[in-house]
Amino acid sequence: MEFVELIKTPKVDGVVLHYPFRASVEGTLCLTGHHLILSSRKTNSEELWLLHSNIDSIEKKFVGSIGYLTIKCKDFKIIHLDIPGMEECLNIASSIEVLSSLETITLTYPFFFRPMFDVMEDGWQAFLPENEFARLLGEEWRLSHVNKNFDVCPSYPQTVIVPKSIDDGTLEMSARFRHGGRFPVLSYHHSANGMVMMRCGQPLTGPNNKRCKDDERLVNAVLSIGKRGYIIDTRSPSVAQTAKAKGGGVETEAHYPQWRRIHRAIERYYVLQESLVKLIEGCTDTGGSMDKWISRLDSCNWLNHVKDVLTTACLAAQCIDREGASVLVHGSEGIDCTLQVTSIAQIILDPDCRTVRGFEALVEREWLQAGHPFADRCSKSAFSVSKPRFEGPVFLLFLDCVWQIYQQFPCSFEFNEQFLIYLFDHSYASQFGTFLCNNEADRKKVKLSTKTVSLWSYINRPEILQTFLNPLYEKNTSVIWPSVAPQSLLLWSGLYLKHMVNQSAYNQAWNEIVRIKQRDSDLQLRAVRLRKQLMELQKEAVQKNLIVDDE
Repeated sequence: MEFVELIKTPKVDGVVLHYPFRASVEGTLCLTGHHLILSSRKTNSEELWLLHSNIDSIEKKFVGSIGYLTIKCKDFKIIHLDIPGMEECLNIASSIEVLSSLETITLTYPFFFRPMFDVMEDGWQAFLPENEFARLLGEEWRLSHVNKNFDVCPSYPQTVIVPKSIDDGTLEMSARFRHGGRFPVLSYHHSANGMVMMRCGQPLTGPNNKRCKDDERLVNAVLSIGKRGYIIDTRSPSVAQTAKAKGGGVETEAHYPQWRRIHRAIERYYVLQESLVKLIEGCTDTGGSMDKWISRLDSCNWLNHVKDVLTTACLAAQCIDREGASVLVHGSEGIDCTLQVTSIAQIILDPDCRTVRGFEALVEREWLQAGHPFADRCSKSAFSVSKPRFEGPVFLLFLDCVWQIYQQFPCSFEFNEQFLIYLFDHSYASQFGTFLCNNEADRKKVKLSTKTVSLWSYINRPEILQTFLNPLYEKNTSVIWPSVAPQSLLLWSGLYLKHMVNQSAYNQAWNEIVRIKQRDSDLQLRAVRLRKQLMELQKEAVQKNLIVDDE
């Protein structure tokens, strides 16, 4: 298929672009296979380059011979185009609708993108499991390649970390007993006391309480004699019972005697999608009263979802750090809520995860390699008019939780708010291949690592990385405990309202902080140099005195 076949009108002159907080721009609108481009011949004028994959929905309106397009994007941006000519407007709209919903992944922009920068580090090789977990491979844990061909679990990576006492045959039997083949694997090792956090899919006990001795052996292998562990189920007891009637279920306490099960309900992806739609509807309604805004914010339940994830993650962290107990986390499939909990718990416990590179490793390990279905969950965003199937802002909710902790501990994170927003933007639409596909198996099939560029290759370039650093950062090696009280949780205005509320004053203040911090750093560096010079002068003076004394 050629893209030219899908573009009915490739170019229209005299188009006017209306963009929030910026002057209108008149210029030429061009459609390419992957971008909508508007440029003006005027110097220093605004230029628009919009990926088709970032477009969530299009609204058309006509007044006389002028067509008005409202383009709503997955990153919550809304732009308006005034297009002369009804036919041209209809052609542009229909072309964009087709180009923004291409189903063949190899036709998307990351497969055509060629970087204009030198790739200093291959992001595809930056966070391999063999390297990330090398420090854990001691007496108790080992790397297993049981899933080498993705036959045991299609959503797991080829390499996983499991107890050394458990052989691959036991893993295969456990996989048959777990939803989607997602047998328990290591997620985190707490170096302070040796406790661990594991994750998996729900057990397939069914209404007849089936058991699997191999699974029991695997789960119990992480606990030493006399130790207890906690199974944190991200479903309510009633939902778990319903799942049991359909073939799923929970671990039977009689067969897992050292483990105590705790239910902490977190809503599923489709509920989150409905909540996000209501939230963004409220954010984009600029004509309502204060009472109406507060009512919409309350009724969308988004902050309640944030609270649920944070509360459950704090529970997991508390079990590990304060009670000295290992934790096993799962819900139904183990690809959504489970990953939110294990990820946030690591942000709380592990200071390395609060650095740029450590956070990248966390996203790679707990989301990309762990099989979160980005292709399904991020195919549509808050403005989509189609009925959601598998869409849901699960990863966005995780980023929101990280931002909440960042707000409470602003000096404990090496990265800034813009880094989180940047990851959100690229999880929905990107020129990089990092967030494409649903799992490692799918990425292998389309050869992502050789056909596309990794987002980490771009971010980790020094000049780019500098823009995402937090000038207030001071390394904090302690465990941090975020508050989940309603008064402590805020709406992330820098993301949800960035296209509705002018952020220029905030940006100016932040730039001033960066400038002051840089000035202080320069002064400190200058002081270090002066001290060094002083010490050298003192050394020379002492040597001269010694020479005089000898004479």
